[in-house]
Amino acid sequence: MLRLTEIRLPLDHAEAALQQAIATRLGIAADAVVDCTIFRRGIDARKHARILFVYTVDVVLRDEAAVLARVADDPHVGLAPDTTYRFVTHATADLPTRPVVIGMGPCGLFAGLILAQMGFCPIILERGKPVRERTRDTFGLWRQGVLDPESNVQFGEGGAGTFSDGKLHSQIKDPKHYGRKVLTEFVKAGAPTEILYVSKPHIGTFRLVSMIEKMRATIESLGGEIRFGHKVDDLLIENGQLRGVHLANGDHLRSDHVVLAVGHSARDTFQMLHTRGVHLEAKPFSAGFRIEHPQSLIDACRLGPNAGHPALGAADYKLAYHASNGRSVYSFCMCPGGTVVAATSEPERVVTNGMSQYSRNERNANSGIVVGISPADYPGDALAGIAFQRQWESRAYELGGRNYHAPAQMVGDFLAGVASTGLGTVIPSYTPGVRPCDLSSALPDYAIEAIREAIPAFARQIHGFAQHDAVLTGVETRTSSPIRIRRGTDYQSINTPGLYPAGEGAGYAGGILSAAIDGIEVAEAIALNIAQSTRTAR
Repeated sequence: MLRLTEIRLPLDHAEAALQQAIATRLGIAADAVVDCTIFRRGIDARKHARILFVYTVDVVLRDEAAVLARVADDPHVGLAPDTTYRFVTHATADLPTRPVVIGMGPCGLFAGLILAQMGFCPIILERGKPVRERTRDTFGLWRQGVLDPESNVQFGEGGAGTFSDGKLHSQIKDPKHYGRKVLTEFVKAGAPTEILYVSKPHIGTFRLVSMIEKMRATIESLGGEIRFGHKVDDLLIENGQLRGVHLANGDHLRSDHVVLAVGHSARDTFQMLHTRGVHLEAKPFSAGFRIEHPQSLIDACRLGPNAGHPALGAADYKLAYHASNGRSVYSFCMCPGGTVVAATSEPERVVTNGMSQYSRNERNANSGIVVGISPADYPGDALAGIAFQRQWESRAYELGGRNYHAPAQMVGDFLAGVASTGLGTVIPSYTPGVRPCDLSSALPDYAIEAIREAIPAFARQIHGFAQHDAVLTGVETRTSSPIRIRRGTDYQSINTPGLYPAGEGAGYAGGILSAAIDGIEVAEAIALNIAQSTRTAR
């Protein structure tokens, strides 16, 4: 099978045009193409008047060797890589203990799934609730201002990615093509098949809910066990070796292989690990605001006369700026046609995030506009970044009126340094509501200065980005984990063997796809370790 890249066609091309373009590229008749699979379809929107689809395709030919020899000098033609996923081992019948996975976000979900598919019958412990119950609790905060600290945007089946845009792209290196395994499993669970080939695949919250339930059922059908409402509050360590976990309900569970996939907001778990002496390090993250514009403005700026074309959908953007005070400012988790959501997991704090449904048809576009924060900004121990986040989340709660409303300010007022007393044509999507105010005290001075400088710079790339009544909503602090749980090449904690830190919370991923891939890699490490231990015991 050959792979062809950089095949460019107009937005409204006929179905047969792709096969003809393949034949033309290879210098063969169209009927010499036996089969064609789209591996990737991107969009080149650099020229608004002539937006193109850009295809990468895998093709089967009648005489592949002859064609490949003839086009050997074409850098856009070559052999297609083998993306088939192969299990590294399979469990034997005499397992000494079952592996335990803590957390059921994307990382824990895929760690559990791969272990189950290899026959290791994992036990998955999730402190929150099943995804549908969790959804009801989350809407309790959004609609009624009632927070459940154990069941919210951060905690529960599916993890924080459930209430997001469902983005499934990542910039990590993936030489083993594990991302393909992730996407394939999502399609099996009900995701649209287009996620296998579009350049920026996404699913949306409501589709994710049913998919997660199907994946849970798959794990259970393979001998895995999932226990909701099971919060791990301590580790069982004997002679420096992890031997299991202790639960908040008083139970304990023995296991020599424990995946720690708790997400970036499990602050009480991080404290427990720190107390237990597990090696933690402070790491950089970012903090800022959510910005909202009319989606129509973003569409017009990014797509020009093709705005609204059904093949393009809602337009997105990616922006970055280096401020004069040395701070990096960038857009984060941009959600076309989405909403700003309440994402706190702790009482009397306000945290924002963005979310979209699959349709991306809400009136506003929103994105985080965030500033890089480093450990130098919060000197102290490994948990000092958490104290930093809490400080500004508590401040946002105060500015919002102490009722989980979020503080908000029109962009024009923010740039002018005056408080907003009302709002304009851009209606904030955050629920339970917003309180117009002055955001200048909602973040450190250096962050405010950098964002004030960055927004006009962004407006030079997207006309209207600095429009007076665009809305800033605060604060966004949970961009990534403020800690890293250092692990070795065997994926185990460097000072607590048997503990496998994984995913975003451990500092090894950022987003659904990279977290899921990390879960696969950790599951493989555990499987190989168990297999080796079993052979040695014999």
